Amino acid sequence: MLAYTYLEQGRFALLDKPKPTPLHDRDAIVRVTLASICTSDLHIKHGSVPRAVPGVTVGHEMVGIVEQVGPAVTTVQPGDRVAVNVETFCGTCFFCRHGWVNNCTDPNGGWALGCRIDGGQAEYVRVPYADQGLSRIPDRVSDLQALLVGDVLATGYWAADIAGITPGDTVLILGAGPTGICTLQCVRLKAPKQIIVCDADPVRLDFVRRHYPEVIPALPEQLLETVQSHSGHGGADAVLEVAGTPETFRMAWECARPNAVVTVVALYDAPQVLPLPQMYGKNLTFKTGGVDGCRCAEILELIAAGRLDTTALITHTYPLSDIEAAYDLFEHRRDAVMKVAITM
Repeated sequence: MLAYTYLEQGRFALLDKPKPTPLHDRDAIVRVTLASICTSDLHIKHGSVPRAVPGVTVGHEMVGIVEQVGPAVTTVQPGDRVAVNVETFCGTCFFCRHGWVNNCTDPNGGWALGCRIDGGQAEYVRVPYADQGLSRIPDRVSDLQALLVGDVLATGYWAADIAGITPGDTVLILGAGPTGICTLQCVRLKAPKQIIVCDADPVRLDFVRRHYPEVIPALPEQLLETVQSHSGHGGADAVLEVAGTPETFRMAWECARPNAVVTVVALYDAPQVLPLPQMYGKNLTFKTGGVDGCRCAEILELIAAGRLDTTALITHTYPLSDIEAAYDLFEHRRDAVMKVAITM
């Protein structure tokens, strides 16, 4: 089968690999129908994910059809259409029982697919702990609608949930890329009074204006003034940092009101500095990721009910055989790209 593979820092290649087979009783084999490219894949390519294993098939955003299940799998069966979770989690350890599945104590717990074990930019993928890692897609939800459920939409849902948003709040989201837009959609479910979205890319802010006219877009140089003019308390009640740059990390705490929650779900390329003398007295609460992506079934029901819809984010589609061109487009942000769907 064809599989897009991490060779070494700076090098991916489309290789012919053996089709995966079950290794454990709780495994499932899924025939991938749609996959996508994530910024985290680019982090692997450029060496920012030290735990990524050379030779691994990349890709952790995918949907497909179950082809084979191990004898201990009970929640899915061959023929089921499924969304694949970005995280591997056993469901029984201390962290899983508390819903902190990103910290599952299994050796492959947390983000493993497409990083430490073979992922889904391929024709087939082996999913460990399939009862936890696969969610059946409702009949009224298309593959395209479900494509982002297992990663960026799960991230946005988790980020909005832990941010402590209440009606009447002013919420700031830093980043209007795919994860930022997914976060925006999930924040809207919380019914805050006002949402502000900041991004340095005018094309992405135009996307926000077109699809979410009630949201206030802001460029970084206007941000502090914009936030303060739309808050009665000197800053945002909740800040969600999705972009992952030193500048956005600074803006996150700077634009938060005293006693606000700053939720950081971005993946950074380097350490960030907490300037505690400048923060002193703001009494901020920081909550940091990665995502605990264990509510995919709930997200799929929200999609089925018409309350979440990320299909507008899929701006381009390429076949797996042309995935090099898809990566080049995505990495260099050409043609107003947001997300790319990869067909098998």
